[in-house]
Amino acid sequence: MKLTYPYLFLTTLFICLSSCSTTQKIQALKPLPDYSSEVVYDKQLSYVNLPVEISLSDLQTQTNKYLNGLIYEDKDIEDDNMMLKVWKQAPFLISEKGGKLEMQFPLKIWIKIRYGIEKFGLSAYDTREVNLNGIMKMNTVAGLSNWKLTTNTQIEGVDWAESPSVTIAGKNIPITYLINPALPLVKNKLAKAIDNAIAQSVDIKPYVMDALEQVSKPLEVNTDYHTWFALQPVELYTNKASVANKKITLTLGMKAYLETAVGSKPTLQFDKNKLMLMAVDKIPNEFNANIAGFVTYPNAAALVQKNFAGQKFESGKRSVTVNKIDLWGKDGKLIIELNLSGSVNGEVYLSGTPMYDAVKKEIYLDQVDFVLDSKNKLLKTSDWLAHGLILKKIQQSCSFSIEDQLKEGEKKMAGYLNNYQPLKGVKINGSMTELAPNKIFLTSNAIITMVVAKGKFSISIDGLE
Repeated sequence: MKLTYPYLFLTTLFICLSSCSTTQKIQALKPLPDYSSEVVYDKQLSYVNLPVEISLSDLQTQTNKYLNGLIYEDKDIEDDNMMLKVWKQAPFLISEKGGKLEMQFPLKIWIKIRYGIEKFGLSAYDTREVNLNGIMKMNTVAGLSNWKLTTNTQIEGVDWAESPSVTIAGKNIPITYLINPALPLVKNKLAKAIDNAIAQSVDIKPYVMDALEQVSKPLEVNTDYHTWFALQPVELYTNKASVANKKITLTLGMKAYLETAVGSKPTLQFDKNKLMLMAVDKIPNEFNANIAGFVTYPNAAALVQKNFAGQKFESGKRSVTVNKIDLWGKDGKLIIELNLSGSVNGEVYLSGTPMYDAVKKEIYLDQVDFVLDSKNKLLKTSDWLAHGLILKKIQQSCSFSIEDQLKEGEKKMAGYLNNYQPLKGVKINGSMTELAPNKIFLTSNAIITMVVAKGKFSISIDGLE
């Protein structure tokens, strides 16, 4: 009996020491990949500057096409003793000065003048016909209304090629005093004819709609991951028109969604009939567009693997080394398979929410914990590994950089903001001023990080045909 108790004590001690020093083996169940959708779709509300530039030479050409032949005719001689016809004699000229349009209109004028006396109820009249020519000088302020270029033409005067006169009894009698007072009677009608010709010549709606329809077509920006970028106009605004540098700039703006889709082509409907032009005092100009960064799971695993190289995670006399990493997605979480050796041998599985660190340009895991089956087995065999400091240290190593992928996305975005021409006469320019984290999507073949690029963006439309 005396030998029995020491024997039991030694046996128990041996078992305890053995259990403490022997490597624990673990066989946890592997969580299977699960991806809710293959299509990643995100859109950002933006305001886009939409200047429409019309060169004065184009305006001059279009107006001359519309304004031809007989411009004005007054057939009534009874009201002012004069009948009048006005023709365009040479091309209509347009220039700029002080933010206004200056116009010169070479005219040919035919006038039939009635003159004579009326006394004691008796009338003695005669008529003379006069042909003369001159250049009518005008100025106007440009604007935009209902998609048409508007002008408010004011006639400054007429430079006659020679003084108007009529021959009576062999003498040339100046009749400028008769014609000049008559001009105010026709100035308004001539000015309205000019304004109407310009409005009919310059209807910008077809040009704007054609341009928007083209830039709204989805564009595949990454063929490897089938990434699409599209623009969807919502509202159009107009503010003012300015005249400078031999062109008229009509300030328009657009409220639009800039959309990024991964996996399939966006099915956007462009309906020009729903786009109305609204006058506003101020047009905002700030765009928000998603830049997508792509990292395959094998590449991400290789990057994380480097973080674990040479590391040993210790707790007292116990320690583990991470030999191999594998990554995949499940229900919006990132699953990390850790192949361990040391005090624990086998595979365990972590689950965490992927987040983006805008400063380090890294993806890291938040709310990391062992997957339920792994945790239950660790609690039974190696609870020191399932809790506390070791888990936190492992979590700190579960990150990887996507800086190169985002730079590639920025480079492509910058290419579309640097004088990009989707069609003749339409140019896209802009700049990025800020990058802000947005969302992370887990697809079957890649981890996709969406970063919102902020900046200014304009679509300029130039030229009339």
